[in-house]
Amino acid sequence: MLARCAAALRGRTAGSLPAAARGLAASAGAAGGEQPPAAAPTSQPSSSQEDRMDFPGGSVPFTAGMDWHGGAFAPRAPLPCYRTIDAAGREVPDAAIPHPLPRETAVRMYETMVRLQTVDVLFYEAQRQGRFSFYMTSSGEEATAIGSAAALHPDDVVFSQYREQGVIMYRGFSIQNMAHQCFGNMHEQGKGRQMPIHYGSRELNFHTISSPLATQLPHAVGAAYAMKLEQRGTVAAAYFGEGAASEGDFHAALNFAATLGAPVIFVCRNNGWAISTPASDQYRGDGIAGRGPAYGIATLRVDGGDTRAVYNATAEARRIALEQQAPVLLEAMSYRSGHHSTSDDSSRYRAAEEMRAWRARDPVSRFQRWLVDQGWWDDAADTAARQAARREVIQALEAAQRAPKPPLSTMFEDVYARMPPHLEAQRAEVLAHVAAHPDACPADIPVK
Repeated sequence: MLARCAAALRGRTAGSLPAAARGLAASAGAAGGEQPPAAAPTSQPSSSQEDRMDFPGGSVPFTAGMDWHGGAFAPRAPLPCYRTIDAAGREVPDAAIPHPLPRETAVRMYETMVRLQTVDVLFYEAQRQGRFSFYMTSSGEEATAIGSAAALHPDDVVFSQYREQGVIMYRGFSIQNMAHQCFGNMHEQGKGRQMPIHYGSRELNFHTISSPLATQLPHAVGAAYAMKLEQRGTVAAAYFGEGAASEGDFHAALNFAATLGAPVIFVCRNNGWAISTPASDQYRGDGIAGRGPAYGIATLRVDGGDTRAVYNATAEARRIALEQQAPVLLEAMSYRSGHHSTSDDSSRYRAAEEMRAWRARDPVSRFQRWLVDQGWWDDAADTAARQAARREVIQALEAAQRAPKPPLSTMFEDVYARMPPHLEAQRAEVLAHVAAHPDACPADIPVK
């Protein structure tokens, strides 16, 4: 049987056969079935069969040359960076504005920026005074957080890292709630069991922040895929830094999102530093945006200090994600103007000249100048907004510090509807230890 197939196909190479015939020849031996003789070819193979390699994943052209791509052989030109407002806050001529920014929205965005700046300054000082244990500012990255938040729908679900307090603030999370969370008092939904700045809100569709890098990215893809199956007409937004893009979860998330067609927007804040590690030591190639097309994902690089550009990029990404039911990657080029956290001293690894140069391009000042040029803002409004924000933050800190702490025993609650035996045993052990060693529990934390 196989001899007859071989005779019929003699003189024809596997590469010259049509796809169906190649599959037939390959399966003849495995199937063990009788195959009819193939007709003699009546014409030359088509140029498409000669010039391209067809395979299950697609089709690529052949070449007689040995053409290397990427790396030192043929470095690719970097993806450009989209912006609409320059470093001085002036309009960029002929910038693409597919989603014009309404006055009311623009003013709300700037007011949120003012409040965020005030929170960062006073909360940072409160931590330095020992009033709570830890804090991270978003200095220099306010436009990335708030510009993107304004372009999302309230029903879109956010999975953030630890520097997106501007996103949850724009969604309506109060400064008082932020203070409660940092102090870990009884009014905080996590009852003091999370580190400060790990905000979350079910009502605002903002998943609670988790410290380990990139774990939120696969979660966002799963949520987006569920939205697709349920036809909700919403997207998931996943925020992360360029340092987190070195984690395996980043690659798994992008690949799952692309193959499943999940409507998720990946927002990378490329601020140049993963704590003390510069971007030059984190990766080679064209930043994070260069990875998107390799996974088959629509990608855009945007000026993360241009609030209007970030708003337009995110609004367009949302449109694409919903219309095409596919992921989108945004890389927001920004700069972390402050220290990584209150546990860090960035002056030990960054030059003062570098920090001064970037602070001169402050995104909040850029957006303020643009608002003034539109006739939507002035100095009097700015002074009033900053004074009001300062009063609100000081009052929130004082109220949160006065609020009682949750009892020690609550650390075992809110996981199961009915506490399982192993947690009951652990709680009894902790309470017995504190009874025997009262100094082991801080004085302001009730035992029961």
